[in-house]
Amino acid sequence: MRIATWNVNSIRTRVGRVVDWLVREDVDVLGMQEIKCRPDQFPVEPFEEAGYDLQIHGLNQWNGVAFASRLPMTDVQHGFTRIPGFGKPPKIEHELDDDGVPIEARALGVTIDGVRLYSLYVPNGRGLDDPHFSYKLTWLDRLREQVESTLAADPDLPLALMGDFNVAPFDADMGDPSFVAGESTHISEPERQAFHAFESAGLTDVVRPLVPEGFTFWDYKRLRFPRNEGMRIDFVLGSHAFADRVTDAAIHRDERKGDSPSDHVPVVVDISSEGDDDDMPMIFG
Repeated sequence: MRIATWNVNSIRTRVGRVVDWLVREDVDVLGMQEIKCRPDQFPVEPFEEAGYDLQIHGLNQWNGVAFASRLPMTDVQHGFTRIPGFGKPPKIEHELDDDGVPIEARALGVTIDGVRLYSLYVPNGRGLDDPHFSYKLTWLDRLREQVESTLAADPDLPLALMGDFNVAPFDADMGDPSFVAGESTHISEPERQAFHAFESAGLTDVVRPLVPEGFTFWDYKRLRFPRNEGMRIDFVLGSHAFADRVTDAAIHRDERKGDSPSDHVPVVVDISSEGDDDDMPMIFG
């Protein structure tokens, strides 16, 4: 099964690119982030014509996550246990967290052929002294708790978190000179600690062993892409049962080229069918 994650930065703007890429690269499952639309606004027809079913979690013109799959999706979950919200209480009907704060459309879980997948759009953080930064850290911590409880209940579950984590966990993952240690988000110690905590929760970066170098995001401004001043902030983190089935991985850098690209590119992993992995290489974190 070929699985991918892609922050598409508005699916209505880039539906042609996304569907063309799905078909061309023979992708079975795509987790999307920043779809920036409600389900009723999502361009469903091109996906269905290409043979993909959809699960969509979007509330407005911001955020939003989705799955496109050629295989059946079950156990659909919007958000995760104790997901925190952000912002002021809404004037219209909206799902709220335990503190009465609106929950954003940033997490979507599905099960496909026995594999549990989450498409995630982690909060940006905005600034080290911004309330959104505390929200980001709480969001990551609650997600880690969800992973720990899930794997405690089923240690052999093939589970993967996929998406835009808005964290560059190592110095080599940050090539944008405008991000300065001690002053900027994405590279702060608390964010990196929150990211690495997923390892103690039982997950490993399944792409890095096969693709040790490469960025997944380049800002539109200041010629960041031609200068290769990007960041590696899009990941697939898998449980041991998922990682043991990974046979290949790639970062599709060329999707940052051409007309009207997203500022992110797809990250792809191939996994073997269950019971088919005796001769596959082991992937260690």
